[in-house]
Amino acid sequence: MSQESGIVRRKGLRQVMLRGLLFAVLILFCLYYLMPLIVMVSTSLKSLDEIRTSSLISLPQAVTFDAWAKAWSSACVGVRCTGLEPYFMNSVLMVVPSVIISTILGALNGYALTKWRFRGADIIFALMLFGSFIPFQVVLLPMARMLGYFGLAGSVYGLILVHTIYGLAFTTLFFRNFFVGVSDGIVNAAKIDGAGFFKIFFSVLLPMSLPTIVVTVIWQFTQIWNDFLFGIAFTVGDSNPVTVALNNIVATSTGVKEYNVDMAAAIIAALPTLLVYIIAGKYFVRGLSAGAVKG
Repeated sequence: MSQESGIVRRKGLRQVMLRGLLFAVLILFCLYYLMPLIVMVSTSLKSLDEIRTSSLISLPQAVTFDAWAKAWSSACVGVRCTGLEPYFMNSVLMVVPSVIISTILGALNGYALTKWRFRGADIIFALMLFGSFIPFQVVLLPMARMLGYFGLAGSVYGLILVHTIYGLAFTTLFFRNFFVGVSDGIVNAAKIDGAGFFKIFFSVLLPMSLPTIVVTVIWQFTQIWNDFLFGIAFTVGDSNPVTVALNNIVATSTGVKEYNVDMAAAIIAALPTLLVYIIAGKYFVRGLSAGAVKG
């Protein structure tokens, strides 16, 4: 195979320069996206006096974690100077059950819509998808009335119910698109062996759908943790999630504006989603390529 027509080509000066240009552009894009995070981390590690006398992008001359400690335990959130800690725990108590319940129900919906089809299954699936595209603002009043009817208004439990219901359309979509690619012969063989609806689901299909479970969990965790609108609309005071508390810290109009505390609080609020993507990012990409969002 000649070098002109084969896959392997001789590396000349032109190829080396193009590769160097490609890397330079990629590094420039990375710096562009990472610059806000670098500024936030750098500012959170400075004292307030150093922030006033140095430039925005300069590195801290004396690293201090006082701003982090204050953001976590003593910064004023409205009239309560408790820091982000109690609101961070509210978000944890909200996210964990919401993600688990919506993922399990979405998997069951996807399974029933593909392997145990019934009359009107396509219409129900289309209606669920249509509901997911309705703007958040439109559903605020109906959901508020429903939470009041069930006695869950202004509580973390009410927020769990809201996120579970609103996430069902997406979790159903992910699992339905994965299960539709699974051969019906596998389900029929399990039926011949005497397996029922739940036996086939938990013993056969659910273990096969691990990439889709990872995609769904990451998607739901990110959406629910970062939510602000539902949090500020359906919770009050001590039941606020961390995103609402962060807004109250940053938007306060009393006292000295402490930019280092604001930056530290913003990083604390975003830390769980960052860790999820860093730890499970490669599984998220595998899940996407396995068909979780195809169809």
